[in-house]
Amino acid sequence: AEINVFDTEIPDGRIDVGRIAGSGATTMFVYDIEPGASSCPYHYEYAEEWLLVLDGDVVVRTPEGEHELQRGDLVRFAPGPEGAHKASNPGELTARIVMFSSAREPAVAVYPDSDKIGVWPGNDADKVMLRRADGGVEYYDGER
Repeated sequence: AEINVFDTEIPDGRIDVGRIAGSGATTMFVYDIEPGASSCPYHYEYAEEWLLVLDGDVVVRTPEGEHELQRGDLVRFAPGPEGAHKASNPGELTARIVMFSSAREPAVAVYPDSDKIGVWPGNDADKVMLRRADGGVEYYDGER
């Protein structure tokens, strides 16, 4: 399937163009980021992620701080804590970006600001979002 990332309508702020194009190996989302908003919370994953600015004002936050991106800028975020990131729109017009990475599951994302961990094992019934402060259980907890 073919999709134009500049012209496609994005009614809910995010569209999975990877799935529309039929990919099972690459996750690719196009985001419209409204003024003053972000595409997602500050986070990192254990697979590299990429960001491509299609249009508008975008500021990316990384462990090194914040910096402005321009149309056409492409940024790679490393796996793990050194690749933490968040894309925001400080401008007055809607910004459009593409975020892409491996579609491999299971997937884990860590949200340092809210101290959460999300796990997506490939079965929606088993996905979870946990607060680290809630602690965990011992390996054999609940086992006989």
